Amino acid sequence: MRHRRSRKNYSNNLMLSPQFINNLWYGKHYLSVLLLPVSWLYAGFMLLRRLAYVSGILPVQQIGVPIIVVGNIIVGGTGKTPLIIWLVEFLKEKGYRPGVISRGYGGSAGSLPQQVRADSSPYIVGDEPVLIAQRSDCAVAVSTKRYAAAKELAKHTDCDILLCDDGLQHYALHCDIEIVVTDDGRQFGNNRYLPAGPLRESVKRLDSVDMVVCNGREDKNQYKMEYSYSKLVCLNNNKEQQDLEYFSGRAVHAVAGIGNPEHFFSKLCEKNILIIKHIFPDHYPYKENDVLFDDNLPVIMTEKDAVKCRRFARENFWYLPISANMTSVFKHRLTTLLAEINNG
Repeated sequence: MRHRRSRKNYSNNLMLSPQFINNLWYGKHYLSVLLLPVSWLYAGFMLLRRLAYVSGILPVQQIGVPIIVVGNIIVGGTGKTPLIIWLVEFLKEKGYRPGVISRGYGGSAGSLPQQVRADSSPYIVGDEPVLIAQRSDCAVAVSTKRYAAAKELAKHTDCDILLCDDGLQHYALHCDIEIVVTDDGRQFGNNRYLPAGPLRESVKRLDSVDMVVCNGREDKNQYKMEYSYSKLVCLNNNKEQQDLEYFSGRAVHAVAGIGNPEHFFSKLCEKNILIIKHIFPDHYPYKENDVLFDDNLPVIMTEKDAVKCRRFARENFWYLPISANMTSVFKHRLTTLLAEINNG
């Protein structure tokens, strides 16, 4: 992979920088071993919490419309957002009126449910909900209490099915279909629970979900998801677009504040683009100085980053849209599950 050293990077000296977390959870950092007692406590708490909901000790709420959860068992990006956008379009083709609910991570909306528009502030409702609203043209609502967001859409829109973004561990809300997304490159890291590793729940949790989607691989127990990449889009003018090959052999600043930025960087390098990496934490609240550099080189970022950088973008700022592609086998299985819901 060809790239230049970043001259401006976030939190290089902080223990909670993306680089440090990646080394801790996906490498062999000694601190991971020291954190094991804390991770065991976390694992025990999560298990007891799930058992409390499964056994009926804690109530599970329903809203009267089917809910599909798209989540994962690790912390960090695995490709949930592109899959949710794909699912919205698939459900529309099947005659459904889908909506999306989310916690709104990175935003300040809190527990009060708030509907999201394409022009909503990502600093209030979160970056991913705004991106979903922009790409899917469907009803979107956020709340730290997903039941409140679901109730908001069920009451004030004509949605007849809801997609719950990253809600696998949100047991307080009844769901009808559970889809887990994993990443072929990182899988489950060191297979340790938070904070010693990236696991939110045991890998055995995969045995109880309806489908496991793997970003980049397919086997007998998983459905393969692949990305397709569109042309680069100028942040200042969506009608201005360029092929990635346009920047081949040229140096650019590559900005990524997502859970797993290596997919993005690798795609640029495939086109022989000389990238200067700038890695930020997932859901990072960008300020103008974060993406202004002391040269006139183009700046290429992910679509999720563009949602937060558009308000101070320059003419040489570009973003790379991606879309999920699902197999016919996945489509058939999902269609079967939907039919089972409709048949009670």
